Amino acid sequence: MDRMIYVGMAGAKMNMQRQDVLSNNLANVSTTGFRAQMEATRAVPVRGDGASTRVYSLETTVGYDDRSGPVQFTGRSLDVAAQGNSWFTVQALDGTQAYTRAGSFTLTPEGVLTTQSGLQVMGDGGPITLPAGSIPSIAPDGTVSAKQTNGQMTAVGKLKMVTPTDKLVRSEDGLFRTGDGNELDADPAARLQDGALEGSNVNPIETMVAMIAAARQFETQMKLMQTAETDERQAAQLLSASGG
Repeated sequence: MDRMIYVGMAGAKMNMQRQDVLSNNLANVSTTGFRAQMEATRAVPVRGDGASTRVYSLETTVGYDDRSGPVQFTGRSLDVAAQGNSWFTVQALDGTQAYTRAGSFTLTPEGVLTTQSGLQVMGDGGPITLPAGSIPSIAPDGTVSAKQTNGQMTAVGKLKMVTPTDKLVRSEDGLFRTGDGNELDADPAARLQDGALEGSNVNPIETMVAMIAAARQFETQMKLMQTAETDERQAAQLLSASGG
């Protein structure tokens, strides 16, 4: 069968994968602290005699868009937005430390500070726990305080915020980790905006345009395969007629 079919198939497969990435980004346009996933392809020439004019499409992983999302002020005491390139530290389900920009925190009935998905928020000395019945507040340097019923403010811990020098890697659980898997040290200079959340950095208009372009490219690749199949069938008929 002509190599053109395989070229078209490779292109169609890459466009399907691109659509998956774009669809996931669009679905998270309202997710707090979401970083848009980026995907790219590269053209690789087919080696061999008579194939120099054909190219395959191969995936090139480029990671995620590390630009900050828009900051939305909520006024909620447990909503915080990391500034600059700083990240919050949480304890993942596998027990390891991971990083997130989603700063919408909450308290369990036991007073443990967690994310909205239930992951423990890590402080410099481990998970942060507030006294029952206290009113929490978070300072710009990450210090977590609890206001007692008598009006006294007590510092109960400090958020472990990190500022990586190298780009983090998105894991399957949606959290981010270092490329070598090592834990980062807390950055005492990291700052946050209290009473605010960082929104998703996905641009919905650009994403929709990219999805339309990917759909058209997929249709082109499918037509290419149909053309190759038609040419193959016609060539077989001609050879059959000549042989008769």
